[in-house]
Amino acid sequence: MTKIAITIGVQEYEHFKTLRYAANDAKKMRNFLLDEAGFDDVFYFSDDSPEMNDASTRPTRTHLELLLENEVKTLSLKAGDDLWFFFSGHGCRANNIDYLIPIDGHSNVERSGISVEYVIQQLQNSGADNIVLILDACRNKSDGGKGGEGVGKQTEQEAREKGIITIFSCSPDELSWELEELEQGAFTYALLEGLGNQGKRATVEKLNEYLKVRVKELAKEKGKQTPRVMASPIEKSHLILMPKYATLSDIDSLKIDAARAERKKEWQKAKSLWIRVLNAAQGADEDAIEALNNIAIEERLGKIDENLSVIKSDVAEVKSSNLREKVSSKELDKGELFTFEVVKVNDSGSIVNRSQGSARQKIEDLGNGVSLEMVKIPGGRFLMGSPDTEVKRLSDEGPQHYVDIPEFFMGKYVVTQGQWKAIASRTDLKVELDLKTEPSYFKQPYKDIDRWKRPVEYVNWFEAVEFCKRLSRLTGRNYRLPSEAEWEYACRAGTTTPFYFGETINTELANYRGTDNEEYNWSGFYGKGPKGVYREETTPVGYFKVANAFGLYDIHGNVWEWCADEWHENYAGAPTDGSVWLNGNKDKSPLRGGSWGYIPNYCRSAIRNNSGRRVVHDIYSGFRVVCDGGRTL
Repeated sequence: MTKIAITIGVQEYEHFKTLRYAANDAKKMRNFLLDEAGFDDVFYFSDDSPEMNDASTRPTRTHLELLLENEVKTLSLKAGDDLWFFFSGHGCRANNIDYLIPIDGHSNVERSGISVEYVIQQLQNSGADNIVLILDACRNKSDGGKGGEGVGKQTEQEAREKGIITIFSCSPDELSWELEELEQGAFTYALLEGLGNQGKRATVEKLNEYLKVRVKELAKEKGKQTPRVMASPIEKSHLILMPKYATLSDIDSLKIDAARAERKKEWQKAKSLWIRVLNAAQGADEDAIEALNNIAIEERLGKIDENLSVIKSDVAEVKSSNLREKVSSKELDKGELFTFEVVKVNDSGSIVNRSQGSARQKIEDLGNGVSLEMVKIPGGRFLMGSPDTEVKRLSDEGPQHYVDIPEFFMGKYVVTQGQWKAIASRTDLKVELDLKTEPSYFKQPYKDIDRWKRPVEYVNWFEAVEFCKRLSRLTGRNYRLPSEAEWEYACRAGTTTPFYFGETINTELANYRGTDNEEYNWSGFYGKGPKGVYREETTPVGYFKVANAFGLYDIHGNVWEWCADEWHENYAGAPTDGSVWLNGNKDKSPLRGGSWGYIPNYCRSAIRNNSGRRVVHDIYSGFRVVCDGGRTL
């Protein structure tokens, strides 16, 4: 897939009001596209831009027309290729036609300006089917901002009719403000943030959401400025602008659009969309590969004999139908998508990054309106245990060793009191043990949140196992407690730091004891992190509204979580395939993750606790279930 851009910044106007930072905007846009967005080439025209092929790139009308009519036409772009056009400068209207004003533009706009309609026509001549038009220009007649009677409805209509994605720096009757403190326009500054690692907005739709909030925030001291994005047809809003930041949900939206185009026999459109899926998935999407092969066959059939059109149409319909069924089947097997917020903290415990993650989940119906959300955990390899250098490390956390974990599903949350009651009350599902329906100590609502959302506690290992066996009988799937390896792999979610948040933790992100305990010489802080609060009770699951990169909540703190293994004093001889480790102390099992009553050191990803399987009932321990996909007998 080829990606080409044109960036134009006009600042030192000969006959219009001089701008301050338009040239800087265009230059920063050019550098971003080349350095971070992976563009193959960028044509850069500005007040002081370097020559191109021994020709001036000063943004006069003549130079810009030669660029659009000669250079763009020779690009020979094709389906799936990108062509972006960025303009920062004055925009004007004359006789209801929208014009961009070059550096030598004058009062006779129709003679000296370049119509946006002309620009779109020339961009379409390139052959690219994904054209993005970005205009940082005012849309109001005023001496403020960038001045002039700005571009308006004519451009929006043109873009809508021709399927061009158009991103305006402001809405009709608004100004596009330049900010002295940033030495940039508010819009372009926010645009580069949103596309870059600050915002990580991969799609047109998500970028639009980011810009509306961020530009308003930046320009609040100047005046109203609301970016406006036009994307028609609807699938254009799903276009992935930054593949490296694309989430699973971004890719899946594109796949749905691609399958729909294929079903309608819109082969060129389908081909373009599947190419973008493949690019966003870094070449590793089976659906896209198969679909592109099918389309290639269709294209060859069409060239062999036009008389085969009826047969070809029937074959295409069957193939398209089969593909849709296959995609649908695969998507169902993977589970439905959900999104969540992931945060990272610095050494001092302050949040330094917020991002949106996505994962897949299957939802089990436990009856009476109670459900169980199971998150798909992808298979992979990780280093289990803690390094000798980790603060407060304990000897039973080693030796470190690599473990290969197959794919499995794990509870998004620890089992709640509501979920426990739904299963414990089903005596018809009993396997070995009777279960109390309401064993928990904390039976009151928490800050007006239903008590049934709080974790179940005061259950021992055998009771947790009985719950899993009953759940297996109800669903026909193999539910169980996780192995220690599965638990730590799922907790870390690709990280190697003491907590998935980073090097430390704070009580705004998890429920643990954030105060000192002099009796046990416990510290309420970890590393360079802060002390915090001590809530002295459990919190409802998902209370902190942040998850790890796999989509699991409350993995640090709240309640200790039982594992299936027998207890071993260290990892000497531990299995490396993620399986449950037996042949240890059969009377004890590990607990992981810490709890509301323990200090942050005991909430680390590598921490190991143990308790007697049968006798222990305490207010600190609960459990989380896993499902390996197998069926029960």
